[in-house]
Amino acid sequence: MTTEATAAASGNAATDRFRESGKLAHVEASQERVSSLAGKLIKAANDIVLEDRVTYDEFNALKAWLIKVGEDGEWPLFLDVFLEHSVEEVATSHREGSKGTIEGPYYVPDAPEHRSPARIPMRPDEKGIPLRFEGQVSSVNGTPLTDARVELWHADEDGFYSQFAPDIPEWNLRGAFLVDDEGRYQIDTMRPAPYQIPTDGACGQLIAAAGWHAWRPAHLHVKVSAPGHELLTAQLYFPGDEHNDDDIAGAVKPELLLDIEETEDGTQRTNYDFVLDPVR
Repeated sequence: MTTEATAAASGNAATDRFRESGKLAHVEASQERVSSLAGKLIKAANDIVLEDRVTYDEFNALKAWLIKVGEDGEWPLFLDVFLEHSVEEVATSHREGSKGTIEGPYYVPDAPEHRSPARIPMRPDEKGIPLRFEGQVSSVNGTPLTDARVELWHADEDGFYSQFAPDIPEWNLRGAFLVDDEGRYQIDTMRPAPYQIPTDGACGQLIAAAGWHAWRPAHLHVKVSAPGHELLTAQLYFPGDEHNDDDIAGAVKPELLLDIEETEDGTQRTNYDFVLDPVR
């Protein structure tokens, strides 16, 4: 039986993954750009203090909370949940192909590679409804991309991700899939469930204090790539989920909703085609 994951454990795992990802590379930004962005951020914070007459007690509570975010390793979670959706919108606003959305804090590179059609790695007794996830990858001009690669990862039926919760096999529900000679992929997996982001740490304190909820709708994570094309990072959602309209991460887009077909044997299947933009 899987032991409950703690916010500190999953948060620190997310922090370690970020450090290993290479995304800490130095950003070449002009002094003027740094001054503008940092200045606007600091001004916005000071405007809140002045407009809402923040007290010293509230100020010190904020300092204590910021320290706890770091101690719990939850900066990746906080930033990915509350800010990344806007950064993603800016970064992909030029695209003509499929819509993307946030990566989130639980991506792990170098997942085992398989040739489609294939079954994602899972436990023999993996809980949930079997789901066949299939479709085609093409370029914006309609040409099938026969050298495309579809990475898929998602939470299990209990809302836990492998490598971020104890007692789950390393690559459970994670895989990279090579398309066939028509650019098609077919992956057998299990339908994930909605889950709450960790609430026993600093982010949970903020959510509770604000009276918000911590739920994310059920979703599949994907990264779709092909030579000469821009990488697409997306999450795909299930129709009818009660949290599609109030996702704590604000990442749901209408174009990312799946069309689910119920089969006679009680399993489900869905077809979703990806369209990639050429590198400019």
